[in-house]
Amino acid sequence: MAHIRNLIVEAVPNVVEETKWQKETNPLGVPTWSLDGIICTGETYKDKVKLTFAKGASIHDADALFNASLNATVRRAIDLHEGDKINATAFQALVRAGAALNAA
Repeated sequence: MAHIRNLIVEAVPNVVEETKWQKETNPLGVPTWSLDGIICTGETYKDKVKLTFAKGASIHDADALFNASLNATVRRAIDLHEGDKINATAFQALVRAGAALNAA
């Protein structure tokens, strides 16, 4: 998650990181990155890290990083499992596109 956080901040330096949706079953909450609205969230599960883009269905994913929630009408997600590597350039392009979509 620390690597993802760094990529997001490099892509959109003025992004705001908050923790949302804290509850008894998830006391740490969900890291959320926003700029003029939510860009993406990062959830940690036993077997993966899920990066959900709030308006992912409207973002062109030229490198096909989205691999989860593909049938959702608004959001899209990237599931990363242990050992997976993410294309940093392509991921940062998605983050910038999410921020631009929010600003539009």
